[in-house]
Amino acid sequence: MSLSVFDMFKPGVGPSSSHTVGPMRATREFVDRLRDDDLLPRTAAVEVHLYGSLSATGKGHATDRACLIGLLGIDPAEADPAALAPQVDDILLRHRLRLGGVQEIDFDPARQLVFHDDSLPAHPNGLHLRALDDNGELLAERICYSVGGGFVVDAQDFNTDRALQGNPMPYPFHSAEELLRLCHEQGFKRISDLMWANERALRSDEEIHAGLAHIWDEMQACVNRGLETEGTLPGGLKVRRRAPMLFRRLNEADSGNLIATTLGALDWVDLWALAVNEENAAGGRVVTAPTNGAAGIVPAVLHYYARYDAHANAEGIERYLLTAAAIGILCKLNASISGAEVGCQGEVGSACAMAAGGLAEVLGGSLEQVENAAEIGLEHNLGLTCDPVAGLVQVPCIERNAMASLKAINAAQLALRGDGQHLVSLDKAIDTLRDTGRDMMDKYKETAKGGLAVNVIAC
Repeated sequence: MSLSVFDMFKPGVGPSSSHTVGPMRATREFVDRLRDDDLLPRTAAVEVHLYGSLSATGKGHATDRACLIGLLGIDPAEADPAALAPQVDDILLRHRLRLGGVQEIDFDPARQLVFHDDSLPAHPNGLHLRALDDNGELLAERICYSVGGGFVVDAQDFNTDRALQGNPMPYPFHSAEELLRLCHEQGFKRISDLMWANERALRSDEEIHAGLAHIWDEMQACVNRGLETEGTLPGGLKVRRRAPMLFRRLNEADSGNLIATTLGALDWVDLWALAVNEENAAGGRVVTAPTNGAAGIVPAVLHYYARYDAHANAEGIERYLLTAAAIGILCKLNASISGAEVGCQGEVGSACAMAAGGLAEVLGGSLEQVENAAEIGLEHNLGLTCDPVAGLVQVPCIERNAMASLKAINAAQLALRGDGQHLVSLDKAIDTLRDTGRDMMDKYKETAKGGLAVNVIAC
């Protein structure tokens, strides 16, 4: 089995794919199951129990609000961030909730949305959802995990083939070695060719073109909102949005031909990454790539390609996204893209590898050079901790995306200057990501109990 490009790139809302998008999807799916089982009319109360990292940084990541939105029956891929706040505020004010948009029930968040200090056994991001009738009898329950990138896995499926099972593909791959071997054996000159062939098993060529164009449109729209929106990010840290001011300064500087210099180009990459992650931190609409916390890297590097490569075109944008998705799939299948499970190396590290590999492909790299670029991007993020100050996806997350975007471009350049032969394989780097994540102390894995989160005073 293999995952789709549209599994790795999904529109949603910030600030976190694992703490916002995943819980929103989990609660919405729970309501859908109640409806499918004809239990919705009998449901008088629901309970949401959050565990582990979802509890530790849930407030800062808007996990509680995301759960309420999911209970309303709203899908994160279709959610309008501007319309969500009034609906949540109404629930908090009236202690009433329209379950699935149809079934009005009492809901007191203080009693029915519970943050627990302990963790569920399979993963740090655990949810236990319960539906009760008028007599307080249990109608249905769901124990599940938000495993990063907006993916949700039921407890009974965890550590089984179903947990990461995608759709049947003609060319499934489970390692970079297997991916490259398949490309050579089947005559695919580029990784994106194999990915396209796999996508055709699920949808028509027209649907693939349209879907990839939609992802790129969403990424560009997110950047544009970030460039235009002034103000201070929510949450109490009083972090000022920098992208609009930097945008103005770069436009002024470009009139003096700064854009033609290497440093000028890097300034723009920084800007595009900051714009995305400031939007994410504000709860805006972003594309998981592969997560929300690392959502700025893939689009920033793609903007770099689209603006600075004289041969950039729509086909190249598609190939970039397909190749990046293939690398993200490998990181997810063989390690993790969850900061709560392996630290920020699983989010920013994976995204850096994805962007580096995608850029190397569209700049003409061989299969081996693309794999090398992805490996370099990941290797030099190994050990990166997830230590959000005040549990917010702001410090160090926003700047970290800018730094990793530049690192991805450099990784692609290093790989393209070589012949594809290198000592450390992408598979070994991914194995190391997994092993390092297992060894990392929990306080460095999205709990806000270590690192910058405790050394920076959150006023």
